Amino acid sequence: MLTKTQLMAARERALASLEQANIVLTPEEADRIEVADFGLSDLTRQGLQLITYVNTERVCAKDLVLFPRQTCPEHRHPSVSGLPGKEETFRCRAGLVYVYLPGPVTPEIGALIPRGSQEHYTVFNEYVLEPGMQVTIPPDTLHWFQAGDEGAVVSEFSTRSTDEHDVFTDPNIRRDTLVR
Repeated sequence: MLTKTQLMAARERALASLEQANIVLTPEEADRIEVADFGLSDLTRQGLQLITYVNTERVCAKDLVLFPRQTCPEHRHPSVSGLPGKEETFRCRAGLVYVYLPGPVTPEIGALIPRGSQEHYTVFNEYVLEPGMQVTIPPDTLHWFQAGDEGAVVSEFSTRSTDEHDVFTDPNIRRDTLVR
């Protein structure tokens, strides 16, 4: 659970990161920056900040902000109501981001698995994205990602987003961020 102070500080920090990456938000968009702690109350290690620009029946566009070494936990986007799960492309805009997918295990990964959550990270085929680099993740594919030491800004282009249906490897994760 986050306090209102923590929530507002994370939003302001995310907005500053977006501005530093030369991504301009309208005041209305700045007010809609989401802060996701996944119910783990450990935003500095597991969480992310995001702004959704469009999410229609066919397409979705977002910018994700990850603070230094912040991790979006392992999850997949399953089929929903007979439709394939979300296919997404991550394009790094600023910083460095490590993305992990199924496949050959990278012997020495660049990410730091959040302590106490090691058992909930199972895929280790590493993609290292620097600004201008991208990777596409097929529907229903386990993946997780983490910013490097300086944090990262990542644009996400995808099919319709139904994040409320995401399936996380960690059974303790909740999609809604609770604020006290």
